Amino acid sequence: MGRKDASTVKLPVDQYRKQIGKQDYKKTKPILRATKLKAEAKKTAIGIKEVGLLLAAILALLLAFYACFYLRLSTDVDPGLEPDED
Repeated sequence: MGRKDASTVKLPVDQYRKQIGKQDYKKTKPILRATKLKAEAKKTAIGIKEVGLLLAAILALLLAFYACFYLRLSTDVDPGLEPDED
């Protein structure tokens, strides 16, 4: 039971390690913050792949729209009429 008093006394080596750990944390805190900001920016940024997929989808939609109008207008012309009849 006399061990409780002995455990409260810290060894100088432990105090030294704790002090060095605090100093190291102070040095790395801005570096950690910068790393977190880079990771967050990378997550929120739109990549080239997403932009390419979006442009491809818009192009496919426009081509489908154009094809529908082309087919609709090309079938409405009466084949019995000749354009250069005098």
